[in-house]
Amino acid sequence: MGVPRLPIINESIRNLYFHVPMWFAMIVLFSISVFYSIKSLSSKSEIDDIKAVESVNAGIVFGLLGLVTGAIWAKYTWGQFWSFDPKQNFAAISVLLYFAYLILRNAIDEEQKRAKISAIYNIFAFPMMVVLLFVLPRLKDSLHPGNGGNPGFNSYDLDSRMRMVFYPACLGWILIGYWFYTIRFRLRSIENVLNNADTFESKGIQDSFATTKNQSPTGENK
Repeated sequence: MGVPRLPIINESIRNLYFHVPMWFAMIVLFSISVFYSIKSLSSKSEIDDIKAVESVNAGIVFGLLGLVTGAIWAKYTWGQFWSFDPKQNFAAISVLLYFAYLILRNAIDEEQKRAKISAIYNIFAFPMMVVLLFVLPRLKDSLHPGNGGNPGFNSYDLDSRMRMVFYPACLGWILIGYWFYTIRFRLRSIENVLNNADTFESKGIQDSFATTKNQSPTGENK
């Protein structure tokens, strides 16, 4: 299927089917995460906490894919992979915000404390991510479409032929992101069940050994 013949962009405009939908998938996954973070503060549920962290894990993957596809596109249109454009910088910072979320979780050992503190962090990180992606880049000059007075893709650029692919691509990448998140959540849930089973089994063996040790040879307790 053909695409609009635009100066500089040329055939690289097809990257729009990957680059933008991946960011949409990331935002949806981070939205799921902040929802379950808010819910976990009231429910104190381990399941809600797991859903929050695994949706962040999945969202970071799509954020990194968005950065990589954007850098490749920039190489062919701006001349270099990373030009320190405001949109690029703020997008990278928004992903680093969620890396910091994972680091924070790993720094806290006690489960309930980790869930509470990371949930509060996540609630504040989400609006910061929105500001970094959609507000601050518009206040500065930028090569990126849609920012700093540089017009985004409009009816002239994104014609009916591209819309037939672009909109399904957005939906498809979002669904792939959600599917990836559900797989991570199920794997994490199974891992927790196995760990708890090992803990109970180990505790049972220790209790049995202690009981046997405290009994006399005739079967009477010491």
